[in-house]
Amino acid sequence: MLAAVAVALGAVVVAAPVAGAKPGPPVGEAPPSTQIIDGGYYNQSAPWAARLFLNGQQNCTATLISSQYVLTARHCVGGSLSFRIGSLDQSSGGYVAYGAQTTTHPSADLALVRLDRSIRTTYSPLGTSTDVAPGRYAVVLGWGATCTDQAEINCQSRYLKYADVTVSTVADRDYFGGVAIGARYYNGITAGGDSGGPMFANGRQVGVASTSNRYDYTSYTNITRYRSWISSIAGV
Repeated sequence: MLAAVAVALGAVVVAAPVAGAKPGPPVGEAPPSTQIIDGGYYNQSAPWAARLFLNGQQNCTATLISSQYVLTARHCVGGSLSFRIGSLDQSSGGYVAYGAQTTTHPSADLALVRLDRSIRTTYSPLGTSTDVAPGRYAVVLGWGATCTDQAEINCQSRYLKYADVTVSTVADRDYFGGVAIGARYYNGITAGGDSGGPMFANGRQVGVASTSNRYDYTSYTNITRYRSWISSIAGV
């Protein structure tokens, strides 16, 4: 877990524009100026994007990584799960599927949820350690909170948002002590409800949102360090 100012992102999210093939700027180039908290609305197709509802209430963000598996944060699960997948609007469109079985990582903020149905679409491409490094830019997405002056549940974004962040380290710690990517505000930062959402670098997903201070720093579980665990369950 991050220091005292860091908190799990659960129950609210912000978003980042991720393109089907290559979300975010090329490695080494500064991202374009945009306005998550701050950030902007994602306006490209996102067939892999999943809004997570816990016991029927908007809660977290997730990604579809195969026909039947969703990847999200461990601290987001624990009740009845449902997902709206492939729509930028969390209230309509896309596909609706329900969680049939949940597997959590024993020491990192990761969870894999097997869906009650198969969904044939474009899945979130998972990256490797060569895709992310300190000093590079990354893109984060979610439906979480867009405010800091009131209860975050009151300012959840209806539409998927994104922000560009700058990677500080690939050896931070997530909410449960797992290996994480630490990143700083560039034009936006994650907040409550963004938990479980993706970080993309070099066009591939490298992280899952775990904690944020809601101001200038966020921590994403480094999924490039847990690929064997993900593959053993989801087969990807």
